[in-house]
Amino acid sequence: MDRLGGRLDYLAKQLEKRPFLLGTTFNVADAYLFTILNWAKIVNLDLGRWPALTAFQDRVGSRPAVRAAMEAEGLLS
Repeated sequence: MDRLGGRLDYLAKQLEKRPFLLGTTFNVADAYLFTILNWAKIVNLDLGRWPALTAFQDRVGSRPAVRAAMEAEGLLS
């Protein structure tokens, strides 16, 4: 968990400075990170320690195309 925590610390620090990983524009890296962060629920990993990551999840998850894709995959409850 220490290695994972360190990596999540790094990502959170980057996302405290900007809305997306590479700046102000959503890109494929953000889509992938969103997917990976959603796996935290499956493995019972609490992301509460990283508010920047949960804010990122909310930001990306509220995008209309992301919501449509998740709905099509049956991932919205």
